Amino acid sequence: MWDGWPITRVILLFTGIALLMISLQVTLFHYRQNFRHWAMYGPVVGGPVLGLLSILLVFYNAPALRSVLLVLLYAGVVLGITGSALHINGIGQRVGGYEQSQNYLIGPPLTLPMMVAAMSILGLIALYWR
Repeated sequence: MWDGWPITRVILLFTGIALLMISLQVTLFHYRQNFRHWAMYGPVVGGPVLGLLSILLVFYNAPALRSVLLVLLYAGVVLGITGSALHINGIGQRVGGYEQSQNYLIGPPLTLPMMVAAMSILGLIALYWR
């Protein structure tokens, strides 16, 4: 089954699975915070869509699907960067702000939004690879 698969196909499969797993963790964290900010719905909805479309493209290489995924992966990068800014801001809003080292441990996770951006960039690399 894997014989003859180009690297772009394998990368898209990995990207899709990784985005689904990250989305599960994001959903748990945002649910724990009761979706206090409207932007929390972005990765909860967008992450699984990106993951499923990436996996779908691995098995059904349609030009329209490729175009839609391309646009949504760019949106995933923007979503990750925006989430990082919101998470950094969220740490600063906690008691003690940025000076309290405990806020980095129990506050919004700094790396998770960038993982969404990184996986989206990996998907874009696979789509643009020739």
